[in-house]
Amino acid sequence: MKTDIFLGIDMGSTGLKAVAFEAGTGATLAAAGGALPYAHLPGGGCELSADAIESALMQALRGVAAQLGPRVADIRALCCTGHGAGLYALDGQGRLLEGRAVASTDQRASARARAVAAQWGDALYQEVGCRPWSGQPSLVAAQLFDAQAGGYRAIRQLLFAKDYLSLLLCGEIATDASDASTAGLLSLQSGEWSVLAFEAAGVSDLMARALPPIVPAGTVIGRLLPARAAACGLPVGLPVAMGAIDLLASLSAVGAVKSGHAVAVFGTWCVNAVVAPAREPKPEVGAIVRHGPPEQRLYLENSPSSMANVAWLARTLQFADAAAVVDCAMSAPLGAQGLRFLPFINGGGVALGATAGFVGLKGHHGRAHMARAVVDAVVALHAWHLKRHAARGLGAPGRVAALGGGARDPRLVRLLAGFLGVAVERCGDDETGARGAAGYAARSQGLCADDALPVRCETVEPEAGAAQAHADFQAGFDALIASMAPAFEHLARPAR
Repeated sequence: MKTDIFLGIDMGSTGLKAVAFEAGTGATLAAAGGALPYAHLPGGGCELSADAIESALMQALRGVAAQLGPRVADIRALCCTGHGAGLYALDGQGRLLEGRAVASTDQRASARARAVAAQWGDALYQEVGCRPWSGQPSLVAAQLFDAQAGGYRAIRQLLFAKDYLSLLLCGEIATDASDASTAGLLSLQSGEWSVLAFEAAGVSDLMARALPPIVPAGTVIGRLLPARAAACGLPVGLPVAMGAIDLLASLSAVGAVKSGHAVAVFGTWCVNAVVAPAREPKPEVGAIVRHGPPEQRLYLENSPSSMANVAWLARTLQFADAAAVVDCAMSAPLGAQGLRFLPFINGGGVALGATAGFVGLKGHHGRAHMARAVVDAVVALHAWHLKRHAARGLGAPGRVAALGGGARDPRLVRLLAGFLGVAVERCGDDETGARGAAGYAARSQGLCADDALPVRCETVEPEAGAAQAHADFQAGFDALIASMAPAFEHLARPAR
């Protein structure tokens, strides 16, 4: 007997994938996609063309349709998820302004973010749950389209990555609370767009004309346009459901939203999250997100770089790929014979203006030591953030799940378990973002996502006999990061 299929589309910071899941079993039936050609620009810019997004989306959908064959008729709904923040601004014709999207790792608004933080930081934390940072849509818009001269007024609609994909597919404009809140643009108290957030960025006019309606994830917002259906081979009129930011979609896919697990996402960003009840006074974390239920919050401890550090090393030292970096790293001992790495290749981090770099580099260090130092630091930063959560009473002690592309490698997950001193769950399905999106699609058709699309995880224990070595390394890493704050502050000062 044929079963229903739900389609999830996930646009991350490096690639786009479409995945078809079978209802009941949760099995992956088809998957297609590839890397997105982001352009890295002087001054820390990171952009992606509108043509590249549309091409990647349609190619992924055609690939899934071809793999499903006749079973494409069993698809009941689709849903999109994607990375948060950045800038997806539409012009008067409904196209990306100047034909480009801006990634959340873009750093050109860093100085502006510091200036806004100095004046508004505490008030914004209380209002929207985070302090200003360079990848926020409001600050990117102000930076790239000259807030003082009013160039940002060319923006007619402000969307997020997943919403732009939905617009391409069904022609409708909407967003959800998780994206708006993660971007620091939503009032935690009211669940509405924050006047203060736009006023602080100097782009108040956007409030009146450019903000999409906020609807719950799992709501049908439109149907697949005939031209799109014909171009990719999917059924005409397929329901398109509202999704959520990729982090929340991933948490939903593995049941962490209900269980209260702490989650480490080994993606481009170093994301560490837990869902817990709303608190007053607000705990001091990286960000607090209102994602739907008014009594719940998503608490985040983030840095802009996790596996991005590994990808950088792969490019710089000409490894074949990130997996080759990890392979090489594991040929060197923990601690890389005294070499350490500051894992902030995309800036940000635990101190304003944090940057990446090797510390303790000596003549006897080679490629393997450099690879090991980067891998150790990437994993240790996740542990650092997760321990900050635990110290604030957020997350159930000893309940941690690892997700994201980096979690495909059990060696990284075992290293995290060692640094934390507890077992870590690793999901066998790497495409948890797409699975979460497909779950919202199932919800839009009246199904319970947990039952419709179950996922299996395995438990990874810390390395036997290495507890003290891991504890000593983590303690040293924590101390190094703390001691670097003055250096980061010095480097962040404008050059004279």
